[in-house]
Amino acid sequence: MEERKVVFSGVQPSGSLTIGNYIGAIRNWISLQDEYDCFYSIVDLHSITVPQEPKNLRKNTLELLAVYLACGLDPEKCTIFIQSHVPAHAELCWVLNTMSYMGQLGRMTQYKEKSQKVGENVNAGLFTYPVLMAADILLYQTDLVPVGEDQKQHLELARDLAERFNNKYSPTFKIPEPLIKKEGARIMSLQNPEKKMSKSDENENAYILILDSPDAIRRKIRRAVTDLKGQVKYSDEQPGIKNLIEIYSAFSGDSIEDIEKRYEGKGYSQFKEDLAEVVVSGLAPIQEKYNYYMKNKDYLESVYKKGAERANYVSNKTLRKVYRKVGFIER
Repeated sequence: MEERKVVFSGVQPSGSLTIGNYIGAIRNWISLQDEYDCFYSIVDLHSITVPQEPKNLRKNTLELLAVYLACGLDPEKCTIFIQSHVPAHAELCWVLNTMSYMGQLGRMTQYKEKSQKVGENVNAGLFTYPVLMAADILLYQTDLVPVGEDQKQHLELARDLAERFNNKYSPTFKIPEPLIKKEGARIMSLQNPEKKMSKSDENENAYILILDSPDAIRRKIRRAVTDLKGQVKYSDEQPGIKNLIEIYSAFSGDSIEDIEKRYEGKGYSQFKEDLAEVVVSGLAPIQEKYNYYMKNKDYLESVYKKGAERANYVSNKTLRKVYRKVGFIER
């Protein structure tokens, strides 16, 4: 039987996910689990590069696991695990740190953006977290990484480090390729359609959370920025409406052309009203399953323990090779 290609991806447990995370990432993961050998991580080591309240981090980690399952990830089909339960991530990161160049890390767009917010007291973890991301990917001999445009730079670093290591020692890592999904990959802010939807936005009307109540969803869509044209058209000149049509299409499965036809001459308030109901009904089954899993903590524990077991087994095979090649004595 032909060996299945390996896919790796992860999300930080830093509070509830938005519908942008769902449409752009998690929903895509579900289709991949039938075709590939998928490793999906809750990357809690990454999340401590910014200050965290310990009890909130634990709560957010479990909640994110429940969201993964509620969205349709199946622990029988893919490996779901918590990053800090697999020590090889931090261990490989250290080895790769010694092969990473300060200049290259300093050019990372996300580092530049985040360090400006923090000011002088930027921690070393924020500087080197792309190296940890490279370790996450390379540990599993990953073939494909589902990435948005904003993560391509980090994948480039993982590819560079893999090639650097392979050239210095001998072929050890697979060189991962990006798996870029074209449509619906980037849902924008409801208040500023030039900016990606983000849960860290200061304006809570800018994003819709997967776990938002129906009333909150209706309110946020009602307040979403549009324009003065009054036409439901999928056009770059109408970025607010274009974004809302993307969301409508993602949740309803209808084509963009059909949505444009349906709302010809109908104006924005009817469109927004209908869109809110499409999103509410699309999220309802996910929210129901989420509540079920959160009441079954024992089941969540069994999922993350089983996932860590498999992730440890696979990642340690890679780490042993790396340690031997750099000259460490075997344990």
